[in-house]
Parts: sequence; C-alpha cells; structure tokens
Amino acid sequence: MPTCAPADPDCREARALIAELDAALAAICGDSGAKSFDANDVRGPRSVFLLARDAAGVVAGCGALRPLEGDVAEVKRMYARPGSGAGVQLLGELERRALQFGYRAIWLETRRVNVRAVAFYDKHGYRVIPNYGKYVGRDDAICLGKVLAAGDGFL
Repeated sequence: MPTCAPADPDCREARALIAELDAALAAICGDSGAKSFDANDVRGPRSVFLLARDAAGVVAGCGALRPLEGDVAEVKRMYARPGSGAGVQLLGELERRALQFGYRAIWLETRRVNVRAVAFYDKHGYRVIPNYGKYVGRDDAICLGKVLAAGDGFL
C-alpha cells in the first residue's frame, strides 16, 4: 500500500510526476493544466504537497491542497501512476489534512473529457458543484466538491 508524505513541489521527484501529469492531461484534454498550478500556493499555511511512494520507496503519485476561500480547500496536481493504487491513498491523506487544517469542504476542477478522473472522484463522494473562480462559464470544465466531517475517510 502506498504511503504519503509532504514534499517540496519543486523537488526532482515531484517535477517528474508533474511532467507525467502534464503529458497525460495534454493527451486527454488538449491542455496540460500547468498554468493553473503555482508551487508557492502549496507552501503556505493550511496547504500541503504530498508524494505517494510504493513499498520500495518509488514515487507513485502526487497531490496538493491549497486554501481557496474561507473553510474551503482546493485539490491541485492530483496524479497517480496507472496501476499504483496511489490515488486512493493520496485523496484520503489530502482529506485528513484538510480536516486538520480546519477546512469543511474540498473543491477541485477537472475537464469533462477526463471521465476517469470524474468517475474516481464520484466514487469517493465528490459531487458536481457550480463552476467557481476562473472556471465559471467554461463548458469544458467540471467542478466537484465534498463536504468534510470529522471521521471522514474511505480508507
């Protein structure tokens, strides 16, 4: 089972995973989404960048949490290498940390054509919410959210 721990988003391993994510998103959506991520957003208070590692210590995925507004956090740069099982671990750890940081909800955006991601989040309790921020009015974007409560977790 993969384990998750904080890391700097500019470390070599994180940059490699983010490059894989960028390529995968570009192939699926026609856009890497790289412009929507600022590493400094996940270095401050109430934020985190996580790396998931397999039993041998090899990186298997990444994910970040940043403040969005008030008691809402946003998931950024979520990626798990295919077949690694890291996605479930990463999302669970991001939710646990969000609760520790005092957030009551988590939001995220992906593209509608990224049906695998939409299905993954739906399976873990994320529901369609109105598009927020720069995604308002963008028909290609789908925003998802989950209200958190103490004791939440699917692991």
